[in-house]
Amino acid sequence: MADREHFTELAMEYMPALYTAALRMTRNPSDAEDLVQETFLKAYRSFGGFSEGTNLKAWLYKILTNTFINSYRAAKRRPEKADVEDVEDLYLYHRLGELQGADPGRSAEEEVLDHITDDEVKSAIESLPEAFRIAVLLADVEGFSYKEIADITDVPIGTVMSRIHRGRKALQKALLEFAREHGLVSVVDPAGGR
Repeated sequence: MADREHFTELAMEYMPALYTAALRMTRNPSDAEDLVQETFLKAYRSFGGFSEGTNLKAWLYKILTNTFINSYRAAKRRPEKADVEDVEDLYLYHRLGELQGADPGRSAEEEVLDHITDDEVKSAIESLPEAFRIAVLLADVEGFSYKEIADITDVPIGTVMSRIHRGRKALQKALLEFAREHGLVSVVDPAGGR
């Protein structure tokens, strides 16, 4: 059984990363601070049941995610609908046309991403429906495996894989829209014209 006094020493190093994840989940600094505070309080109270040697980071993210889902999403009267069924596979690849001055040794996606800033990527992530946003954040930002994400979010691994896949497709679509709006790409019309 882990010593609660040891909690601060072990868990505090994860506070900045947890705050960043909480901010992306809540989209509000004040709510993110409250979420992290509640997460650490719950983790501290439950630390006696934590098995040392297991993944503390994943355990903390599970508490953060569950607290967010139970507290913040429950505050909404109606759950957010995840409607990205219309996002087709490889959307970005199928829609990119010629890039002016593109390096022939690089993909069109690499050329576009060179012009997209972190703020645009963050904005695109924040625009994702909640279930997809959490899955993509845990996988692509925090580096958790599918199994760890399934454990953190309490959903089957197949659901995790689907949410990540669909979330990434939605991100591609959002980033393509940004690139199109800023003249970074020529868009090929599926009907054959430009």
